[in-house]
Amino acid sequence: MPREHVAEIFVRQARACERLGSPLYAALMARAAGDVRDGGPCARVLAGHVDTAAEDALPLRLFGAVHALALTGRAPALAAHYPSAGGQAPEPRHADEAWAAFREAVDAEREWIAGWLERPPQTNEVGRASLLLAGLLYAVPTAQLPVRLFELGSSAGLNLRAEQFRYAADGYAWGPVDSPVLLTDAWEGGVPDWLAAGAARHQALRIVERRGCDPSPIDPLSAEGSLALRSYVWADQPRRLKRLDGALRIAAKVPATVEAAGAAEFLSGVELEPGTLTVVWHSIMRQYVPREEWRAVRRELDRLAAASGPDAGFAVIAFEPREDDADTGPGAGEPDFRLTVRCGTGPEEVLATAHPHGLPARWWRARE
Repeated sequence: MPREHVAEIFVRQARACERLGSPLYAALMARAAGDVRDGGPCARVLAGHVDTAAEDALPLRLFGAVHALALTGRAPALAAHYPSAGGQAPEPRHADEAWAAFREAVDAEREWIAGWLERPPQTNEVGRASLLLAGLLYAVPTAQLPVRLFELGSSAGLNLRAEQFRYAADGYAWGPVDSPVLLTDAWEGGVPDWLAAGAARHQALRIVERRGCDPSPIDPLSAEGSLALRSYVWADQPRRLKRLDGALRIAAKVPATVEAAGAAEFLSGVELEPGTLTVVWHSIMRQYVPREEWRAVRRELDRLAAASGPDAGFAVIAFEPREDDADTGPGAGEPDFRLTVRCGTGPEEVLATAHPHGLPARWWRARE
């Protein structure tokens, strides 16, 4: 039954929201699943998506659309329950009033929401920069070596400015002290030795090129782009929204280029340059790339690795689900999210595991 398929995707996303610290979205997602089964407003607006795959993140698309309504004043009754819009989140067991406002907004804005559902969800999660930056501190061999940074699945390219953020944990602090992005409690159980050594080796990083790709890039400096980014952050997670706002301020000052291109196509135009370290990184995007294209991505990465040497370095940094979890899609189970680094033609190393939003990270103890 098509409706049951969609409803089950919402149930799985509700469980993920609960695990990832969004009780409001968990409660509303569960109710949306029931509304889909009952043929209510959610079922009607999603009618053209009954054959959707889990990795298409349909629940996040719907909730992003409705969040945008609350943020722009088009759903004032719902905004009263969304902290992101100045409201007060209810206790999950008392979310009926919030659900009634959500359902009303879906019913009233079906045409507008239908258009929003066609766009892929792009949070450009700033917390993941903590893992990416840690991998970079590990991979750059010498202080002040020029780094060329290339990102796959960049969305708005906010994490291409990762060295402009401030990172902190017990016994660890790195980055500009006046940064508008402060990522605290970045590590639990102690900062790993390799990160402490990298932070000591690099008081700063010299990024000389910042380029990324995305099938549907977002302009973070436009009103439409910043709204899209804010709408995909869960409405009861103000710390994530604060990090995003700080990253948008940095984006206005530090240029980066994000091309409208697939990952394999983008990499085919990348070449190494003598006297620099070329770094390709990506985070929680592999599941959205078709298998055949990802095989092409790997061929391009192998090409660049084979061309690397003492005068032209190359590294791949990734924060992704474990390989055998990569196709489970958003909200399915709780994959093992890992930070991995591969330098040149060397082996891939697992450095850490982390919450899928990036904070906190844990040292990969198998390295000891």
